[in-house]
Amino acid sequence: MKSAAEYLTNHVFEARRPRRELQPVVAYADAMQAVEQALADAEKYRYLLMRALRRHDNDKAAVAPAASSFFADTTPVLPLYPGQERMAA
Repeated sequence: MKSAAEYLTNHVFEARRPRRELQPVVAYADAMQAVEQALADAEKYRYLLMRALRRHDNDKAAVAPAASSFFADTTPVLPLYPGQERMAA
């Protein structure tokens, strides 16, 4: 994603105020155009992010039932060493 300054790089010009050095200046119309372009890019990135999240959720849902059957309640929990039955649960 672009930074805020990258949207304005083509629209900046130098202007000198009285008794001061040159300063970067952007016209109002150019600034509004840059804001609109940034909002359009943000909407595009939002769409791509939401699509990726939906795909990730679908992939996770397809894998989840197989993983949950591994940890079924019927799996016995046995103590690692004899005499430690209290610590097994």
